Amino acid sequence: MAKLTVNGEIIDVEVEVGTPLLWVIREQIGLTGTKYACGIAQCGACTVHIDGRAVRSCVYPASSVSADQKITTIEGLSDDGSHPVQQAWAELDTPQCGYCQPGMIMASAALLSSTPNPSDEDINTQITNICRCGTFQRVREGIHLAVEITNKSATKA
Repeated sequence: MAKLTVNGEIIDVEVEVGTPLLWVIREQIGLTGTKYACGIAQCGACTVHIDGRAVRSCVYPASSVSADQKITTIEGLSDDGSHPVQQAWAELDTPQCGYCQPGMIMASAALLSSTPNPSDEDINTQITNICRCGTFQRVREGIHLAVEITNKSATKA
């Protein structure tokens, strides 16, 4: 048995050593927004945050996560789609098929946490998720719009 803190909730799960966090999130906890695609940490569809850091959960052993570490999935990014990245994605209609977008959103949110006003070069080097539909230009636009949304919210506060 292991205790995981997922989206603010402490959850007891049975975890065999080596079981990827992705499968615990999807199969045991029932949060299916985090997607399986490549299974080798190349595409990023499985991206979640562990203590705010983007992690590819398809290869990250669930047994490596301690109860005091905070796991955030796409479902936990915001209750109502109000995270600036989610707002930007909706406003720009960023995804095409949408399969990779939960991971892309999570990677983008982590990028903005560490680099609040990224350049295109920052985005190109730090967002390594793969989109088979080729929406990379819209992803860049979405990240820049998320910066604007964040800045507008900060000036209103």
